[in-house]
Amino acid sequence: MLSPQDNERLTRIGRGTPMGEVFRRYWLPVLLSSELGEQDGAPVRVRILGEDLIAFRDTNGKVGLLDAYCPHRRAPMFYGRNEECGLRCVYHGWKFDFTGKCVELPTEPATSKMKDHIKIMAYPTVERGGVVWTYMGPADQMPAEPDYEWTRAPATHRHVSKTFERCNYLQALEGGLDTAHSSFVHNNKLGDKTDLRQRDVAPRLDVEKTEYGYTYTSTRKNGDDGSYIRVYQYMMPTQQMRGGVTGPRGRNSIPKIDGHIWVPIDDDTTYVYNWMYGYDETAAMSPEFIEHHETFCGRGPNDVIPGTFMLKKNPSNDYFIDRQIQKTQTFTGIVGLNTQDFALQEGMGAVVDRSKENLGSSDRAIIQMRNLLLEATQVVEAGERPRGTDPETYRLVRPFDGLLGANEDWKNVFAEDMRARW
Repeated sequence: MLSPQDNERLTRIGRGTPMGEVFRRYWLPVLLSSELGEQDGAPVRVRILGEDLIAFRDTNGKVGLLDAYCPHRRAPMFYGRNEECGLRCVYHGWKFDFTGKCVELPTEPATSKMKDHIKIMAYPTVERGGVVWTYMGPADQMPAEPDYEWTRAPATHRHVSKTFERCNYLQALEGGLDTAHSSFVHNNKLGDKTDLRQRDVAPRLDVEKTEYGYTYTSTRKNGDDGSYIRVYQYMMPTQQMRGGVTGPRGRNSIPKIDGHIWVPIDDDTTYVYNWMYGYDETAAMSPEFIEHHETFCGRGPNDVIPGTFMLKKNPSNDYFIDRQIQKTQTFTGIVGLNTQDFALQEGMGAVVDRSKENLGSSDRAIIQMRNLLLEATQVVEAGERPRGTDPETYRLVRPFDGLLGANEDWKNVFAEDMRARW
């Protein structure tokens, strides 16, 4: 369990809070590249780490990320004109480029020097892997740009989506790192002993700290055939990578690797970036495969409220739970892998009181993650860089899963499969 003080330390992410300052030492996804569309197109409202911002793609294709309100009279920049390499406030015509510099001040005399001293708050951005990333911390602490393997995979072999979750980032992240729950929450065919996670519902966990976070393995017995091993990667602060080549979702499908990044909108809500990429050059992803996969996860085209990233199945309708299906076909009676996750994670309330928990051996990865985040708050408070900010520590890392015979060592058997190929 966590003390109320440590729970507060980890879950509050506003500027000046311990965990808020940790998040501001990393490049974070702020929106999908596809949300901005064309150059000089409509600005997009953004909320991240409790801050309200406006994103726009300028004439040259560069993404700007500015304060949501004009520094003149605090008019909303959302209604601004995106034109000629800048966003112009429609209240009085003040115009700013993607760096926040004021480039036109039409309400002042041409001889005025005021323009040279006016700026709007702006955060740097980069685009990698179909995602716009931003860095919101001190300039002298800015790390090198993100370089995960999935961001290097070609667009033909990669897909990224985004969903809105009504809870604090930490319980969502914990759900992703919890391997034991998949035997229950994601048991979509009761009594199916061909499912590797149903043969053994009590996995043994091993966690090994790394410079970027940790590697952890989930080991399940596979009868006389040995074991099913799933190797995960946890990338600080909130990214999970998991192997899906051998397991239930990889069989008879495109061999792929997938994962999530959980980004706080504020203390009570989160955006989940869901990414996947092909295992190698043979694993291109067709539109049909992508739609099937996203629908299977419960976030397909027909699962989302149009114009939003919110699921139609949500707390207001109990995620369309079907009690008869729950009795006879699936463990939860809820359709969609991530929908099942959301029902449990959102159902805990906005922020869990972790002082009331009773943790077991299958929670080892969650305990270690919390310890690493608490460590990071202390490191940042000491003026140092936390784990996982240097791309050289993680750029060649990937997860994997597979079957092992008796007495085989996964580190040797999986060694080639766990080296980045993109």
